[in-house]
Amino acid sequence: MSQIKLFVGLGNPSEKYSNTRHNAGFWWIDLVAHQQNIKLQSSDKFFSSFGKSSNAEEFYFAKPNTFMNDSGKTLAAITKFYKIDPNEILVIHDDLDIEVGQAKLKFGGSHGGHNGLKSIFASISSQDFWRLKIGIGHPGEKHLVIDYVLKNPSSKERNLIDESIEISSQLFNEIASGQFEKAMLILHTNK
Repeated sequence: MSQIKLFVGLGNPSEKYSNTRHNAGFWWIDLVAHQQNIKLQSSDKFFSSFGKSSNAEEFYFAKPNTFMNDSGKTLAAITKFYKIDPNEILVIHDDLDIEVGQAKLKFGGSHGGHNGLKSIFASISSQDFWRLKIGIGHPGEKHLVIDYVLKNPSSKERNLIDESIEISSQLFNEIASGQFEKAMLILHTNK
C-alpha cells in the first residue's frame, strides 16, 4: 500500500491570483501546512514554496511558483531529488466538474482539460498519482471557463470551498498513511 510522501497544491503565484478559484490547491496546502506545523519557504531548486515534516514519517509540501501550465516542473524536480513514485503523490487542485462545496479523492484518470495536470502528466510521464479535487463549479459555457477560474468566487462560494478544504484537511492522516478507501468513504458521503 502506498503512502503519500508529496503533497502539491496547484495555483498561480502572485497576489493578483491569490483569491481566484484556480488557487484552491494553494488554499488547501496553506491550511494543512499550518495544521501540521510545516513552514513553507521559497525554493529555487524545487521552483516552489516548499516545506517538509519534521516527524519520523517524512513528507513534503509544495506550492509551485511557476504558473499553472508549468506546474509539472516542480513535481519533476522534487520527485527526482527525493525518489518519489507517482503513486506517492497527492495533487490538490480546483475542479470545474465538481460542485462548489464538494471535494473528491481519486487515483489516476485524465487531466480533464486542467492545464496544471497536463503539465504534470508531461513532466513526470505518468498520470498514476492521487488527486484531491476541490469543487469550484462550472460557469455553464466552455468559453467562459478561463475567465471563471481566474476570478474570485463570491463570498458564499468561498465559504463553501473553504468548508470542503477544512473537511478534507481533517483526513490528512488517513491520506498520508495510505488509508484511501477510508478517506474516500468519509469525504464522498459527507454532505
